[in-house]
Amino acid sequence: MIGYTTIGTNDLAKSASFYDALFLTLGADRTMEADDFIAWGKAKNAPMFSIHIPADGEPSTVGNGVMIALAAASSETVDEIYDLAIALGASCEGRPGPRGDGGFYAGYFRDLDGNKLNIHCMT
Repeated sequence: MIGYTTIGTNDLAKSASFYDALFLTLGADRTMEADDFIAWGKAKNAPMFSIHIPADGEPSTVGNGVMIALAAASSETVDEIYDLAIALGASCEGRPGPRGDGGFYAGYFRDLDGNKLNIHCMT
């Protein structure tokens, strides 16, 4: 089971503002914070999402093939989060819609640092 995921950022404050807005809509708050990282979750003992300034002092880069998937309660919330991400400066990697025939509904975007995310639900 996932405890938390971490992605890198080159601008902690700018990235934090982006994720504060997205996670507010998903009902998550900042659960942990330090000078070089911030984590969001619904509780400290539940899975969390974090952003981090790289520990090695090198610039943050995007992992090829890496994607973080965020769960939503409904297709309406998927649409809302996707639209909010784009309005906050994210780039489109695939507009929300059904994928396959199993009830999977998802939208894809890249955050301000180029990290790929998915917001999805099962309909």
